Amino acid sequence: MNTTTTTTLTARELDQIAQANASARPAAVLIHGLWLLAGSWDAWRDHLEDAGYAVVAAEWPQEPANVADARTNPGSFAGVGVQEVTDHIAEIASALHRRPVVIGHSFGGLLAQRIADLGLAAATVAIDPAPFKGVLPLPASTLKAASPVLGNPANRKRTVTLSFDEFRYGFANSVEEDEAHDLYDMFHVAAPGRPLFQAATANFTRGTATRVDTRNPARGPLLVISGERDNIVPRAVSHAAYRLQSRNEAATEFVEIPGRGHSLVIDSGWRTVADTALEFAARHDGNSTAA
Repeated sequence: MNTTTTTTLTARELDQIAQANASARPAAVLIHGLWLLAGSWDAWRDHLEDAGYAVVAAEWPQEPANVADARTNPGSFAGVGVQEVTDHIAEIASALHRRPVVIGHSFGGLLAQRIADLGLAAATVAIDPAPFKGVLPLPASTLKAASPVLGNPANRKRTVTLSFDEFRYGFANSVEEDEAHDLYDMFHVAAPGRPLFQAATANFTRGTATRVDTRNPARGPLLVISGERDNIVPRAVSHAAYRLQSRNEAATEFVEIPGRGHSLVIDSGWRTVADTALEFAARHDGNSTAA
């Protein structure tokens, strides 16, 4: 693969890429979604590294260094869209010596599928993925969870901070109240509105930002993971993506995690999700690494 890094990659990403390339380990790239930062993967990074992977936690363009910085400058993500993030993560994957396992959550799950569509993934795990163009279900809970952004067209060029109640409904509906507050305090940051507008209008416009070629033979193996109680990306949405992706000649699998909401990658049950992803990767990425 192309080993040339580019100036759009951050110092932190370049360091993680260099460590991955210097090791003999298979690589994994983790992609977060809206209202989170790359640091939300810290526990996953340790777990995957213990399992034998060299891990890169991808950042979005203009991403603040940490939650404190993001809250000091909540507008830093304003205007960032799906294509810009796709291009950035494609540079990460291309800079690695070996095709990585790509794992994404929410909009990161959509981005992971787009990276696979570029032929850059050894295997892909999309966790509660935002819908790509052609995924048709639009449940009431999705509309309610997205309403803080989609309710104001001006948010297309802005960032949006969720109230605790909005975060509780969209992310943390399946955990206890105290844990929901802890997750909000530890992880929640303002997110760009543009990706949500791109996904919401994809089936009514000619835009290609959320397009995925489900029949692309270069896609490789794909696992879609759904949280049973997810309000933002309910089973109807994630399973519709799975059905479309099942047209692909490569292995395509679907797993539902019982009793889990959209916070499943950051809440106290994250390890179950991580081990599900690792088990799939061990079977399909061409490496012997196991969870």
